[in-house]
Amino acid sequence: MYTARAAGPSHAACAPSPRPRAPPAPRRPLTRYAPLSPLNPELLLLLCAPCSIHTHTNTRGRPPPPACPSPGEERDDDDEKILARASERAALEPGENVWVDVDVLMTHDVCGPGTIGIFKKEFGEDAKVWDREKVVIIPDHYIFTSDERANCNVDILRDFCVEQNIKYFYDIKDLSNFNICLCNDTSATRLLGNWKYESGYKLRRNCCGHSVPPTIRFVLDGEMPPYLLANVLILQIIGEISVSGATYTSMEFVGSTVESLTMEERMTLCNMVIEAGGKNGVVPADETTFKYLEGKTSVDYEPVYSDPQARFFSDYRFDVSKLKPVVAKPHSPDNRALARECKDVKIDRVYIGSCTGGKTEDFLAAAKVFLALGKKVKVPTFLVPATQKVWMDIYSLPVPGSGGKTCSQIFEEAGCDTPASPSCGACWGGPRDGKQQVCVSTTNRNFPGRMGHKEGQIYLASPYTAAASALTGYVTDPRDFLM
Repeated sequence: MYTARAAGPSHAACAPSPRPRAPPAPRRPLTRYAPLSPLNPELLLLLCAPCSIHTHTNTRGRPPPPACPSPGEERDDDDEKILARASERAALEPGENVWVDVDVLMTHDVCGPGTIGIFKKEFGEDAKVWDREKVVIIPDHYIFTSDERANCNVDILRDFCVEQNIKYFYDIKDLSNFNICLCNDTSATRLLGNWKYESGYKLRRNCCGHSVPPTIRFVLDGEMPPYLLANVLILQIIGEISVSGATYTSMEFVGSTVESLTMEERMTLCNMVIEAGGKNGVVPADETTFKYLEGKTSVDYEPVYSDPQARFFSDYRFDVSKLKPVVAKPHSPDNRALARECKDVKIDRVYIGSCTGGKTEDFLAAAKVFLALGKKVKVPTFLVPATQKVWMDIYSLPVPGSGGKTCSQIFEEAGCDTPASPSCGACWGGPRDGKQQVCVSTTNRNFPGRMGHKEGQIYLASPYTAAASALTGYVTDPRDFLM
């Protein structure tokens, strides 16, 4: 099912000390690249390359020095290439600290007020952002709560956007299908994750400092069983390496299974890399990527690939055909267990939604389970689409094999709650609106208090498992309904 390769030989003898700086590359305009997932096509990067790899068993330490390449031999991985271009350097190595130019900064109603506070403190009350058209602000976490302090966060964003004349401010009344990934959110898929202090500076200047992350490569091969979704794959991986197993690394996903995934499923994989401590998630750019981009952007993009001899920090391999449905038990995404092992866990509610589990294909998967059994749910089942477009898809796209029924019709027949307005919803449980209950959720985190009440019990699961559990009132293996 899973193997991790042993460490390669030491190359310390040929590692320069101190390492001479590479000569600066000729100055050229920064290039936007192909996206990492089905988010904003103009901001993201999807990369890959089948390559030979250097492996190392200690994924929590610094990677070993790379072998000295032969003249003309390139051994850069994709992250190194991206950051080298953005810092106008000829080449970079993991662990180097560099200043990089930033194309776009996104923030929201959780991190935004702190970012704005740092900006005003450091640059003055009358300071202006570096480019009002390259700052994107989206309230989406605190928009449906009665908590007054949480509502205040959204007010701070509105006031700042009016003051700065920010062009891309998506208020809660906006109906756009927005999802931006170069941001200071810790759960959204992103190329570079940033925090409030760094982002406060980026509002004023379009550059920031970053350490070049080493890359861990995950090779997923084998035919995907019909009862699995990408959520299960990433929970399997996090269960293997732990929530700190990829700290400040890039997690790259390759293999025949990954190649077969849709863009939305690839997004699920990458969206949860932060739950293993990862800096960013990478999936191979291929025809699926290019087809997805058709008609979605007028910006030229250039796919970036690892060199054939790129050296990787470590290598994990999984035979996906042998995997079974898993969940993450409270209170950590790496507390992995087979869904069938939790069959005696009685639940109070089911939640299908969030950036990880609230995409169109997630709701189609849940509808498939409800349709197969044709019964009513036994616990309250909440449905929160990730974007306005997903909300519209729920009401308009026919579910395969349903005779033309839409997801909304199937959900209504099953007794689910009416699909809510798009937002982060209960996935972000900062406001004290939650109750001490047991929930099966398609979200990405199950820490204490994540859904509102610090003693709530959250089982992370795929949409298949969530829907099956809603029908039984217990954590349920979806194979009981899908096989």
